[in-house]
Amino acid sequence: MSQVINTRIEISAPAEKVWNVLTDFKRYSDWNPFVRTIKGELCEGSCLQVFLQPPEGKAMVFNPTIISIEPGRQLVWVDRVLFPGLFDGEHRFVIKPLTNGHVTFCHSEAFNGLLSKLILKLVGKSTEAGFHAMNAALKQRVEAGK
Repeated sequence: MSQVINTRIEISAPAEKVWNVLTDFKRYSDWNPFVRTIKGELCEGSCLQVFLQPPEGKAMVFNPTIISIEPGRQLVWVDRVLFPGLFDGEHRFVIKPLTNGHVTFCHSEAFNGLLSKLILKLVGKSTEAGFHAMNAALKQRVEAGK
């Protein structure tokens, strides 16, 4: 059974603006308090190097693989610890346009595997806090027009 962290925030901007900031990996260190850097190409099948700094948590680096890209709509990657079924995470960024020209930005991760409950017990709260911090920073950056 999946363990899921789900967050969302409304952003006063069109989907294209949110997508442009979200996928500009080279500028993450300028604004993102949680995902400090991402290295790699934005294309399906690409392996990324992601450096996270959870609030009040231990910094970590992981190497997920992009499994889905829908420009202006969603970016999904998956990462596994050691081998499939031990601790797997499917990370989603979804941009849902609203009728008023705004979007809902949904940021989630579904964790599966033998160790998912145990690991989330240890890092789940700081990970969720990191998602919220990133969402707020993304909203601020997009709405400021940077």
